Amino acid sequence: MRASLVHNPGQLRVADPVQFRGHRGGVISMHRALTHFRLGPMNIIASLCLFLLFFSIWVVVLPWLCRIWHSALAMGLRFLPLNARLDVAEHHFRFLNLQIPYLRMEPILPDLQTWSLTCAVTLLLFTGTFFLSTKLIPVVYLARGILLIQGTSLIYFALWPTSFPHTPDSYMEALVASGIGLISVIPLLLALTYYIFDFGLLRKAALTAMTMTHLAIFLPFQVLAQALVLQKTVLFMPVLYIVAGMPVDILLIIAFYSWGMTWPFRRRGDNGGHESSFSALRTSAGRWMRRVSNAILQPTNAG
Repeated sequence: MRASLVHNPGQLRVADPVQFRGHRGGVISMHRALTHFRLGPMNIIASLCLFLLFFSIWVVVLPWLCRIWHSALAMGLRFLPLNARLDVAEHHFRFLNLQIPYLRMEPILPDLQTWSLTCAVTLLLFTGTFFLSTKLIPVVYLARGILLIQGTSLIYFALWPTSFPHTPDSYMEALVASGIGLISVIPLLLALTYYIFDFGLLRKAALTAMTMTHLAIFLPFQVLAQALVLQKTVLFMPVLYIVAGMPVDILLIIAFYSWGMTWPFRRRGDNGGHESSFSALRTSAGRWMRRVSNAILQPTNAG
């Protein structure tokens, strides 16, 4: 029994044990992550050092990585049916000079045939969601949300087609820049949400490296896939931005984080633990200080 009711007003009232049971009467145990949450001084120092290490590596590698992305996009233009050209946007920081590659293409407004066909397909798919099984409710709501975004785009381009403020050039540049920014904050994000748990330095470093590497490899493919759609018409830019842009990258980070949280925690008795190292260091320092004080006070006592 995790808790019990206390009827004595002079004592602290404990929560009702019913709140710790599920709808079938079973006890809801504490989450396994919370049972291994030990945020000691050495754990904080190790997390900070790990964050600084990966952020420093990222800053050093980023200019070289931009050149790799440039080569990947150039190869995509060579082998894919893309009507675009490769350009570079220069961004200067105090100690960093980045040449971010992106694709440039002409903004093509939807003609009557494209608009009508897209509208018919959108209405057909939206109607089809009402005939899906109730077991697919999450899929149904996700599909309806995506179709509603496309529907608003259809209405906008039907009423104000020439006042659309965005171009494929600016969108492609922002897509690459936002991807770089998101990868840059991964060490800080994991330091605040993953390093605080007792997984050990090796697992923390492995998860950070795999997440950043995966997103760095995924970015040029994401740009090329969206360029294949945007070269037809800007009618699909809103749904690409809201659904296939930053949300996809965030879902990848969540997937890696969820996978990392299933890894086994470091055993409490490991010799390489941060807390045991801190305790041993504190004991040694105390013993050394006692020896020094004894050495200073011994001549005085002898006199």
